[in-house]
Amino acid sequence: MPEQDEIRVLIVEDEPLTAEAHAAYLQRMPGFTHAGTAGTGQAALRQLTDAAASGAPIDLVLMDMNLPDLHGLDVSRRVRTANLDCDIIAITAMRDLQVVRGAVAAGVVQYLIKPFTYATFAQKLTTYREFHRQLGERSRVTSQADVDQAFNSLRTPSPVTLPKGLAEGTLAAVTELLKANSEPVSATEVTEALGISRVTARRYLEHLADDGAVLRTPRYGTPGRPENEYTWRRD
Repeated sequence: MPEQDEIRVLIVEDEPLTAEAHAAYLQRMPGFTHAGTAGTGQAALRQLTDAAASGAPIDLVLMDMNLPDLHGLDVSRRVRTANLDCDIIAITAMRDLQVVRGAVAAGVVQYLIKPFTYATFAQKLTTYREFHRQLGERSRVTSQADVDQAFNSLRTPSPVTLPKGLAEGTLAAVTELLKANSEPVSATEVTEALGISRVTARRYLEHLADDGAVLRTPRYGTPGRPENEYTWRRD
């Protein structure tokens, strides 16, 4: 049973594997409950309406913009028109400025661009959780300063702590190397390109794979001990 004050989240995503990945990320976040998944805009609207009528409304929607029946912006606008009291975080691979502006106009509180790591996901939801908490505490008597502070919490990044032994600079270098290669890369190849040890390269690659930023697959047909290869997610 979820705690009463936990944030109930609806995932709206038409790709089952991506929806499962987002749900797995969500389960690692304290203070959030996965309340359901919808694969279409119409299904999302039905679930939001049913949840509100049941007395257990959805607090937050993780909204994909490219749905098979409706654009995510259309769903967001219909949510507002129906007076469904929930916040929306847009999750999309689209980087079009007009879409970003439309998302803001439709009441989207945050924007996540695919592909992203668990660290980025956690940062966005952590700042949203603080926003949600502050508005909840000030729901009866609210001053301009209270409102400003709550919205500032959405724009102030919370520090993301890397696992012990990992450095931001090296992680950025490994990430850029993976992004620049269309073909899979092994720990040995990262070692040769960046001048770091194979053990170090593998730690960073495994960290990115565990966070979902890269695909990890076994490399066959190479002499010596088998190793994995890693490909940056571009979907």
